Amino acid sequence: MTSRDMAGSIGGGCLCGAVRYRVDGPLEPISICHCGQCRRAHGYLGAYSAAAPDRLTVTDTAQLGWYRSSASAERGFCRQCGSPLFWKPAHGRHISISAGSLDQPTGLVIERHIFVADRADYEVIDPQAPNHWPGGEAP
Repeated sequence: MTSRDMAGSIGGGCLCGAVRYRVDGPLEPISICHCGQCRRAHGYLGAYSAAAPDRLTVTDTAQLGWYRSSASAERGFCRQCGSPLFWKPAHGRHISISAGSLDQPTGLVIERHIFVADRADYEVIDPQAPNHWPGGEAP
């Protein structure tokens, strides 16, 4: 059983509740991002699902802020509590949704680890963990 309602929607939001959203339809499996930007934004790793932008509805927007973290993407967060919520690439084909901000249970699974070559020096990745990086294996 997941937290999806009868219409196939799943909700989510920030720590303080000032920003709430709903996603209609299926979500992508979780990707664990080890890049330096996600590490700084999340305090460790970024765990994201994704959906088409037209399936995401932010219902409480007053505290939603956006930060352009690179030329190719921006990050959505709560201005009140600082919770990271979204990662939006400039191409606009999808929006990544912070897995920790989704209401539980989600029914999602971790599919892959990305940017493992950029992982912190204290991280040890299980060599059996799924990953996506040139060369095919976690270094």
